[in-house]
Amino acid sequence: MPHERFADWAYYPDLLARPVPRYTSYPTAAEFVEEPFGERQLAATRALRGDVSLYVHIPYCQDICWYCGCNTGAANRTNRLAAYLEALTREIELVAGEVHPSVRVRRIAFGGGSPNAISPTQFVRLVDALVLRFRLVNPVVSIELDPRSLDPGWFKAIQGIGVIKASLGVQTLDPAVQAAIGRVQPRDHIERAVDGLRKAGVGSINFDLMYGLPGQDDAILADTLDQSAAMGADRIALFGYAHVPHLIPRQRRIADDALPDQRARFRMAAEGHARLVDAGYEAVGFDHFALPGDDLARAALNGTLRRNFQGFTEDQAPVLLGLGASSISAFPDMFVQNEKNAGRYRMLVGADHLPGRKGIARTADDRLRGAVIEDLLCRGRARIEPDLLAQVRDRLEPFAGRGLLHREGDDLVLARGATPYARAIAAVFDAYRVGARQFSSAV
Repeated sequence: MPHERFADWAYYPDLLARPVPRYTSYPTAAEFVEEPFGERQLAATRALRGDVSLYVHIPYCQDICWYCGCNTGAANRTNRLAAYLEALTREIELVAGEVHPSVRVRRIAFGGGSPNAISPTQFVRLVDALVLRFRLVNPVVSIELDPRSLDPGWFKAIQGIGVIKASLGVQTLDPAVQAAIGRVQPRDHIERAVDGLRKAGVGSINFDLMYGLPGQDDAILADTLDQSAAMGADRIALFGYAHVPHLIPRQRRIADDALPDQRARFRMAAEGHARLVDAGYEAVGFDHFALPGDDLARAALNGTLRRNFQGFTEDQAPVLLGLGASSISAFPDMFVQNEKNAGRYRMLVGADHLPGRKGIARTADDRLRGAVIEDLLCRGRARIEPDLLAQVRDRLEPFAGRGLLHREGDDLVLARGATPYARAIAAVFDAYRVGARQFSSAV
């Protein structure tokens, strides 16, 4: 049967019809159960040894973009921000007070929201709290930033702290599309941010970009990609916009009939992938790109790429400790998510309780399937146990029949051109997927 091709990818709409998770964890957050996890969180924290990474969440933004699915609120009340930071500092004290002296922090990531919704001085104080309480060992420090509210004081703070990786929320550089998603930011805002970050010593700058936006077409996306490369982005994350207004009310401001259909989304993803590779970027996983000298590209090349709640990463730590409202901690046998509501989060830590309120214990089967999913998404191949293969063989056949995967001994290998189907193939190994449609399109 004839099929369409866009760039290097063949378009099989039937294989993309089922919404699937992004698999930043397995089991995914959709499987988390709501119950107090504080005691289990405490026991897991006390049992830690060796290297860990920290994720620090600032759930506030100066302006709320209509497309955004993050847990964030408007940073329009000084007292609310100060109260949150006081609680966050208290959680840092609580967690650090329970970890074993052997625990070493080698990476710290600040995300949100937008961490620069707080002031540079508040940020420095937050970092001071981490320095005082945890055993930091030359940590790699990264931060997510909103270019629209990045004032000069932030560059001084970033330089003084030693931040070496930054991610800018760019999304699109087309003014009309920016207006349609509630995020207007002229190019000179982005250029000013890049210049300031370079002068502050940041060696790796990521641009978050999106396709499938309202009013966006192939030419608009291509122009944004070209401009991003010209501005010197070391990394680019090219995400497909997930339109789920029934779950995210702010997305109701985006007109459904202005969105590209699945075929157009697929074409944008395919042509965007090809354009970035032609511009000299290495493809990393299914939606990240990095210049050859970047740590992320090297991890993809040498087989050490990982996937966690921040997406594709070179971070090798076996444990991620999440600090702040709604942040998630990843232990080998458990995921725990902190209380999402900032007010209830403040009450919990104010009473000296760890704020884990959702999560899931990972069974041996979860860990086995999770390793397969991560290997497929990060390395394009995975060793499959015979019993597991027997369970999923029929579900793999539609992909194998299109030449998207093959077997090499005990390994399942994704073929060239299988990138847009990687998440759908990974979902074959997901024991929890029973037709739920709360996830985004596979492309």
